[in-house]
Amino acid sequence: MIKRLIIMLLAVVVVFGLIFGYGAFRGIMIGKFLATLSNPPQTVSTITATESPWQPSINSVGSVVAINGANISSEVAGIVDTINFKSGDNVAAGALLATLRLNNDTAVLTQLQATAKLDAITYQRDLKQLQADAVSQAQVDTDKATLDAAEAQVHAQQALIDEKQIKAPFAGTLGIRQVNIGQYLSAGTQIVTLQQLNPLFVDFYVPQQALAQISVGQALTVKVDAFADQIFPGKISSINSAVDTTTRTVQVRATIDNDKLLLRPGMFATVNVGIGAPDNLITLPQTVITYNPYGDTVYTVSHGKDANGKDELLAHQVFVQVGDTRGDQIAITKGIKAGDVVVTAGQLKLHNGAIVNINNDIAVSNSPNPNPPNE
Repeated sequence: MIKRLIIMLLAVVVVFGLIFGYGAFRGIMIGKFLATLSNPPQTVSTITATESPWQPSINSVGSVVAINGANISSEVAGIVDTINFKSGDNVAAGALLATLRLNNDTAVLTQLQATAKLDAITYQRDLKQLQADAVSQAQVDTDKATLDAAEAQVHAQQALIDEKQIKAPFAGTLGIRQVNIGQYLSAGTQIVTLQQLNPLFVDFYVPQQALAQISVGQALTVKVDAFADQIFPGKISSINSAVDTTTRTVQVRATIDNDKLLLRPGMFATVNVGIGAPDNLITLPQTVITYNPYGDTVYTVSHGKDANGKDELLAHQVFVQVGDTRGDQIAITKGIKAGDVVVTAGQLKLHNGAIVNINNDIAVSNSPNPNPPNE
């Protein structure tokens, strides 16, 4: 009887042990399953941090300006008689570009010259007679004044004729012709534009704080949208003597070569002025930075063990100090070292210790001189 009771008790213990053991095992398995569901791997793209040369610089925007540029026009009104150029011609200084109809201007000049010649003869005759006391000094003085007035009228008429000959004030390249033969022009009407294309000026503005970092003769580079792949070197040629009281900026003028005549006055230009000595810094795409009130952070990726002790790629949040920007890049002065694998996209869904998968099929732009398509 006692033996039977003992066997029954052992059977009950075994049954309950099996029940509770299964429950515990099931709880462990369910916990692992839920842990897997609550922390699934996140797909991110990454980049390996490297050092690159970094030249501190001042960036600005400005405009290309001709050293000599003018809209050629007539000083007097008249009808266009001849046009002696074609649109786009290169002309020398003093080249005759166009003439206005003279009408009776030459006849008037001839008449005035004849009058001046007669006044000169009269003056010389009376001057000799004065030596013989045949005329008074007053008569000679009157003759001299009459001669001077006649010669002045000749010069005025000659100047009027010269004004009807439109000439190039300096050597340069002509633009598109704006007038036609036989057209009546009012004084000041534009005939053509004339620009000296080599060298050129670039005018831009820098903050007043930058005055201590720039000087005349300092090298710089210029880029324009029309030739995005080309860099045009130049030098600062002058700095304005006053700071704009509205913007607290100062105008700077640089001179650049334009040997290939690619640039044109009026172009929008981006200017980069190198300052200080170059350095080697960690550079990363600007998209890696998460800006927070408590500090700027990035996510790095390294091998580690998850909660279940399994080897995985884990994300780690790292505080960094950032420097200047350059194109798509930003300088990292503290927090990241060369060789660190840094998340470039997908960091918004990460937390410290998150499991990640890396997919770098689509690379994040990381160019110091980006050239996005003009669409």
